[in-house]
Order: sequence, then structure tokens, then C-alpha cells
Amino acid sequence: MEFIWETPTEIDVALAQRLKRIRKFKKLTQKELAARCNVSYGALKKFEQSGDISLKSLTKIAMELGVSGELHRLFTEPQYASIEEVLRDGR
Repeated sequence: MEFIWETPTEIDVALAQRLKRIRKFKKLTQKELAARCNVSYGALKKFEQSGDISLKSLTKIAMELGVSGELHRLFTEPQYASIEEVLRDGR
């Protein structure tokens, strides 16, 4: 069993902060980004503060910020714990 150092909320908030930095780097206000990706301003503001958002809205934000490829790569590569698991997978 893997020990989890972060809580789900901590992971969500860290993700929100990374996307907030990307938004600011692109010189977009929250209202501008919300309008461009068709996510309510309130939902975007809440996300950046708490990490709480629907998956659909997260995807829309990622697409507008040009980072949707990272969502495509989530969970695509198995995390092997041993060589036996690699051999059993047979890729």
C-alpha cells in the first residue's frame, strides 16, 4: 500500500494553484478566462480558492489554457511496483 502524503483537498488546491499561475502567465483575469471557456466566474473563482470544480469545467479550463494534453496523459502509463507486474502486463 502506498502512503499518501497529501489529502485529496491538498492535491486539488495544488492543481488549482498551478492552473492559476498559467492563467496569470497568459495575462487573463478570472472573468476573461471564465467567459472564454464557458465556465461561470463563480465556479472559476471557487476553484482557484478551494480546488473544488467539476471535471467538465476543469477540462474546459485546461483546454482554454492550452494544457489539455496533460489531461489526456493522466493514468495512461501503469505504475508498476515490481518487475513481476511488468512481466504480467506483457506490453
